[in-house]
Amino acid sequence: MIIDVALGARAYPIHIRPGLLGEAGALLSPFARGGRLALVTDEIVAGLHLEALRAALGDIAIEAIILPPGEATKDWRHLELVTERLLALGIERRDAVLALGGGVIGDLTGFACAILKRGCRFVQIPTTLLSQVDSSVGGKTAINAAAGKNLVGAFHQPAAVLIDPAVLATLPRRELMAGYAEVVKYGLLGDAEFFGWCERHGAEVLAGDAHAQVHAIAHSCRAKAGIVAADERETDDIRALLNLGHTFGHAFEAETGFSDRLLHGEAVALGMVLAFRLSARLGLCTAEDAGRVAAHLSALGFTVEAAALGLDCPAARLVEHMLHDKKMSGGRLPFILAHGIGQAFVARDVDLAEVERFLAGQLAA
Repeated sequence: MIIDVALGARAYPIHIRPGLLGEAGALLSPFARGGRLALVTDEIVAGLHLEALRAALGDIAIEAIILPPGEATKDWRHLELVTERLLALGIERRDAVLALGGGVIGDLTGFACAILKRGCRFVQIPTTLLSQVDSSVGGKTAINAAAGKNLVGAFHQPAAVLIDPAVLATLPRRELMAGYAEVVKYGLLGDAEFFGWCERHGAEVLAGDAHAQVHAIAHSCRAKAGIVAADERETDDIRALLNLGHTFGHAFEAETGFSDRLLHGEAVALGMVLAFRLSARLGLCTAEDAGRVAAHLSALGFTVEAAALGLDCPAARLVEHMLHDKKMSGGRLPFILAHGIGQAFVARDVDLAEVERFLAGQLAA
């Protein structure tokens, strides 16, 4: 199937089909100027999928830049490495660079393409569930800084997104779960019916059921495409809703050093639970709704208690991490809270002292 991201001159298609990676030649050949394509990937993904892509491209040569895996790669050093390698390959503005991998590779490659010669094209080929349903769509590209996650970046839309759900069979369950958190997010922020579908079929998505995975991916991409088309650069509050769970989640990621100790999707899952619990504490939604969110994620194996992370830090330090959030405006930190499942909204008047008290209780629970 093809889902269009309607952005006028910057519009692009999202192609979703099991087996697409091995049949990508027809879709990618128009991007191969001079009979070659530059590609950025990591060592793990290269070992799993690079040869299949080479075979699909036939006579088109792939110039591969292979990086170490993990969140630590999304930094200044590797941004410099990628841009220098692309310049050495003679990449021009009309050329396209392939980003084959998860969110780290997609974000890093997209940012490199955004700044290379003031902007060249790139194609997202996401290989994790998280990147397929979230980071590959929408044009947010970035690297991490010492002060926090995704603080240096640019809006730079891809020329196309190619999603092959079959590659998810190579992922460990933990990585699938990290991506599933972003799937659930679309139900919680604006689609209660889809959250109900997740409650009924989430276990099937994680068990590798092809039909359930395709449905989850397609529904998520349609939802995100609509949000991005309505508010591409997050100037209104529409796209901001996609940050549900992220303000809390990024604070936990920062405290754990952006390491494999806590994957992004795991942090978002816990963050969404806390966003609903804080909403209930503030009288914005019912305790039943907050409990339903926690129960669903817990049943699938997610950590839904902050205390279970075993962090040796006061709540004040987590709030300090939040103050480095890129969404800060006028000295105020917006939170994505909820009036109920499927009823998220942007709250700009949350007292950080109240957030600190709330987190202190969660860390001690």
